[in-house]
Amino acid sequence: MKSAVETLSPTRAKLTVEVPFEELKPSLDAAYKQIAQQINVPGFRRGKVPPAVIDRQVGRGAVLDQAINDVVPQKYVEALQASSLQPLAQPEIEVTKFEDNQALEFTAEVDVRPEIAVPDYDGVEAQVDDIELTDTDVEEQVEALRERFATLIDVERPAADGDFVVMDLVATRDGEPIEGAEVSGMSYRVGRGGMLDGLDEALTGMAAGDQKTFQSELVGGDLVGQAVDVSVTVSQVQEQELPEVDDEFAQMASEFDTVEELTADVRERLGRGRRLEQAAAARDAVLEQLLDRVEVPLPEVVVTDELNARRQNLEQQLAYAGVPMDKYLEDEGQTLDEFEADLERRVRDAVAAQFLLDEIAKKEEFGIDQAELSEHLVRRAQQSGQDPQEFANHMFEHNHIPELVQEILRGKALARIVEAAVVKDASGNVVELKNLRPDGTIGEPEAEAEQSEAEEQPAEESATQA
Repeated sequence: MKSAVETLSPTRAKLTVEVPFEELKPSLDAAYKQIAQQINVPGFRRGKVPPAVIDRQVGRGAVLDQAINDVVPQKYVEALQASSLQPLAQPEIEVTKFEDNQALEFTAEVDVRPEIAVPDYDGVEAQVDDIELTDTDVEEQVEALRERFATLIDVERPAADGDFVVMDLVATRDGEPIEGAEVSGMSYRVGRGGMLDGLDEALTGMAAGDQKTFQSELVGGDLVGQAVDVSVTVSQVQEQELPEVDDEFAQMASEFDTVEELTADVRERLGRGRRLEQAAAARDAVLEQLLDRVEVPLPEVVVTDELNARRQNLEQQLAYAGVPMDKYLEDEGQTLDEFEADLERRVRDAVAAQFLLDEIAKKEEFGIDQAELSEHLVRRAQQSGQDPQEFANHMFEHNHIPELVQEILRGKALARIVEAAVVKDASGNVVELKNLRPDGTIGEPEAEAEQSEAEEQPAEESATQA
């Protein structure tokens, strides 16, 4: 077999493959055997029909076509391996030359992984915002904790913003109740929003026993976005009573004895969370700086597939939440064109980052072991809210394990460039990333840790000898 490669673009190649007729013979023999099993010819047992008889009964052309269909995919893969091309999609194959007992020639155009000149990634410099943690942030967290331990007390007055009401809702259209558009005995906080447009305004000022009808649009079901009449009846108005912030509250709401200890813990946890947010911003900033140093050709088929996947994912999320696309765009302050432009920009950046990280992982010769794969499977299952074993079974059955392996390798490549980067905050302080733990705390540097262990070892030996 002979093959030649023509580069059509940085992300597309054309293979021209020539296969001598001798190399078609195994596929030709297999085609005769398969056809012999499928036809009935008087005087011959099934499967024992000679090739010459098959040629007369079925036609030599049909046998050759079947042999070609069998051999072309094999020779295409061999040509890919010989040329070291990495395909990204199914090829467009065309048989350009073939006659009986003559060589077969075909071409295959395919989108391929681009070649990237990886820039130096040691010491990449980037900047992120300072960590901001105010007393107000801490107070808001303590207030949220108070609300978790609050009690609801019935009040004999109209509902106001922040009150809770127990209500019944019925949506009708042209006087007829809409199936599935009714609730009974539901507790709702006035002013919370996110349920039905106009509901909070209708509830404000209603007392127990009051009924009111207002117009709104359904956010789910077959009539999503349709105008309907909504009847709301309030059976209870309740006021939230919050516990006092004192030592008794601290003991009730946490493992701490005093408010001071509780508040200090809240501040510490918030600080760790902000540190992790800053680290995520640092990773993005470092990767962005590195991408600015390299030209990454993007295969349009990959970009298109990713765009479609992200659109579909968003549409599913909005449908599940009962939010129309126009409402989502209004909340985001974007037009449809602006949304599409922003989505395409983010997708192109993401695809370019993936190609670059793949090259870095290859250069660093990263590998993974079974424990890393298992841990990644469990984490992905938790993120999607699935049972880890069921998630793992699905990944194996649908051959998604190579994708997970690639995710792990990209994560290692990103960690490599981030740990070697110099990231500072807006105030000029170096951001610690190498020793940052998953819980947001800063671990001991590896070198210092090893030195400490070495210093402790003789002491332990001395104690044992004593």
